[in-house]
Amino acid sequence: MYEPIRTKSVHTMAVAPEIPHRSREEELEIRLAGQLTALLTVTDELHALATRDDSAALDDSALAVAAERIAEQVARLSGGHYPLRAEPSDGGSPSRTEALHQRAHTLAGNALSVATSRGDAAAMALAAERMEAHAAPLRDLATA
Repeated sequence: MYEPIRTKSVHTMAVAPEIPHRSREEELEIRLAGQLTALLTVTDELHALATRDDSAALDDSALAVAAERIAEQVARLSGGHYPLRAEPSDGGSPSRTEALHQRAHTLAGNALSVATSRGDAAAMALAAERMEAHAAPLRDLATA
């Protein structure tokens, strides 16, 4: 009564062997490197504000050390390639500093989440440390 289908259906998925596929571990590594690179950019911005402003709100040396540790983690995840570092912008106000701390706290939380999924102890420790470091100024600014 019905003729059998002789051609391939347009609804079947075509397998494309030329498309490279990454494993879950590789995807998590790329995401973690991206989160840490974004955190590095915000940390560099806070460091630039600290060097221009001699207030006690920003610790210049601690931010420099944190930036180097983040850069080392990104290099480890990227096969030894250190990340490009953006030139910090000029100017800063207390509200901008607060926004940068909030952004850094969020990025560190994202990095912690990905590092936990990946089981990367070094990145987890660094991300948790940075979350705590950026939470303290937010608490201080909220009470001020």
